[in-house]
Parts: sequence; C-alpha cells; structure tokens
Amino acid sequence: MQQYLILAFQGALAASLAFVVANQVLGNPEPTFAPAAAVGVIATAIGRRARRAGELIVGVTIGVLIGDLLVEAIGTGPWQTFVIVFGALLVAVAVRGTGALVTQAGSAAVLVATLTPGAPDVVLPRTTNALVGGLTGLVVVLLLAPMNPTRSVRRVAGPALDTFARQMTAAADGLAKGDIGQVDGVLDDMHASEKQLRQVSDVVTAAEEVVRFSPLRWRRRRALAAYGAGAEHLDRAFRSSRTLVRRAATALRDHEPVPAGLPAAVEHFGQGVCLLHEEFLAMREPVRTRERVLRAVRDAGEACRQEIGFSGTIVVSQLRSIANDMLRATGVPSEEARRLVRHAAAGR
Repeated sequence: MQQYLILAFQGALAASLAFVVANQVLGNPEPTFAPAAAVGVIATAIGRRARRAGELIVGVTIGVLIGDLLVEAIGTGPWQTFVIVFGALLVAVAVRGTGALVTQAGSAAVLVATLTPGAPDVVLPRTTNALVGGLTGLVVVLLLAPMNPTRSVRRVAGPALDTFARQMTAAADGLAKGDIGQVDGVLDDMHASEKQLRQVSDVVTAAEEVVRFSPLRWRRRRALAAYGAGAEHLDRAFRSSRTLVRRAATALRDHEPVPAGLPAAVEHFGQGVCLLHEEFLAMREPVRTRERVLRAVRDAGEACRQEIGFSGTIVVSQLRSIANDMLRATGVPSEEARRLVRHAAAGR
C-alpha cells in the first residue's frame, strides 16, 4: 500500500510541476500534454524510467511530425486518420522501437489526425510538452521525491524470498514424510508465486536506477549492488527449484527410496535463501549463506552415494545447479562456484 501512495504522490507532483513549467515558464497556452507525459514516465514501469522517458519523447516526436506532414498533405477525416496513424506506426517500427515507443507514436498521431483544421499550430508546443513532461517525471522520481531503495527492496524482496524459502521447507517436509499431496501443493504454490518473485528483479532495477542518479540515495549503492548482481542468479535458482520439486513428487509416486540427506539438503537450501536476504540488507559478506548452500550440496552428495532412484538423482543434480546459482548470487565467480560445488558434492 505504501508503495502505491508513493507512486501516487510522485505522479501528482510531476504533473503539477510539468504544468507550471510548460504553461508559466515556457508560456505554452495548451500545456495538457506535459503533465500527461510526466505521469506516463512515472506510471509506465517501476524501473528503467530514464529509458522509458526517452522512448516516450521519441515516440511522441515521431507521431507529431509524421502526423503534421500528412495532415498538411491530405487533411483530416476517417481515411486520413488511417493513413496518418499507419504512417506513424510504420516509422516507429522501422526504427525498431519498443512497445512503449510505438504506442506513444500512435497515440500522438491520433491526436494530430483528429485535430480540427483550424486549430492553431501546436506541433512545437506539443513536442516541447513531451520533453518537459518526460524530464519533469525523471526529476521527481530521481531527485525531488526518490523512493527509499533499500526499504522498497526489503518490502518486495522480503516477502517474496520468505515465500520461496517456505516452499522449499514444505517440499523438504513432504519429501521426508512421503506426502505426495504436500509436494504437489508446493509445486502449485510455486507457479502461483512466480509473479511475486519476478517483481523482485523489477524493484531491484528501479532501486539501482535511483541510487545511480539520485544524490540523496548514493549511500545505498553498496547494498543495492549486491542485490542487483544476485537477482538474475536468484531467478535461475527459483526456476531450477521448480524442476527439483516436480522430480521430488515423481520420486514419491514411483516409490523410490528417499535417503534422509535428500530432504535435509532441500531444507538447507531454503534456509540459505533466507540468509541471503538478511546478509544483503545488512551489507555483510554472505558467508553464512555460502556455508548453508554448501551444506545442502554435501547432504545431497551423501544421499546420492546411498540407494537412490532415477528421479532422486535428478533432484540431486538440480540441487547442485541451484547451489551454483546461489553461490554466484553471493558474488562468487563462476569457476570458483563450480569448484566449491564439486568439492562439497564429493564430501570435502
């Protein structure tokens, strides 16, 4: 809820400031598009707002210029609107614009095509409005009212990673008890929570943008750098864990033997997820996370040396893959992560 309040405040402030700049500073009598563009920059995405602002401005410029040229040549009307919008979208696609850029080009072209012929010349003011609105939106979110990056990450990443850890704990418990229904339930829950975990990357991206450009938040760079570097590897670990849980359920259905070390390894992995979040936010070297992850690999290796079935070996393989991603998320280089996993799997 607090995140939405901040977003609403940023949007209202940006719209108000953009209107003042366009109307009173630049003397534009029709500044409507400036506040609309400012809100668009803030609302279009949580992260990468600098890039989004550029897309918005470029898209509007294409739509306005193409629209104005065609209106001058063919006038306005139903079929003219088709030609104008088609032309603007064609140019936007030709420059390999993203969806946001193409959308803005089309919207601007519609405005131009539907203006009455007797309307005053608004090409330059509207293009200026786009620039003023986009820049004002950036100033608000990066300088005047930037979000607290670590608090935002904690608010989103904390519950998401706690959910991830609980899922691993529940999967380990179901595997230990031989409860197929419980393991299947974990898999369903993981599919349902995928969007929640995906939001972590979005919020980390937005937080990194703030600490990169906002002097008020520069002191948070170190904490966010660790999260930024680890987000991609955590996402891969989550995807691999779904395969792990699916194979765990198959092992139970096929009545394969489940050595005690196998559910213990899954449990240790879940604990490692919690530790990683704690150590990142505390700006500590994630030593405990690495130890817990390698303990999971050792337990899985011990289970693999006992009687184990085909699906069980896949669970062990997935655990090693997840461990590698987790170690990479803590900042361990690729070669070193693989070496540590190999040694732990061998019981060293």
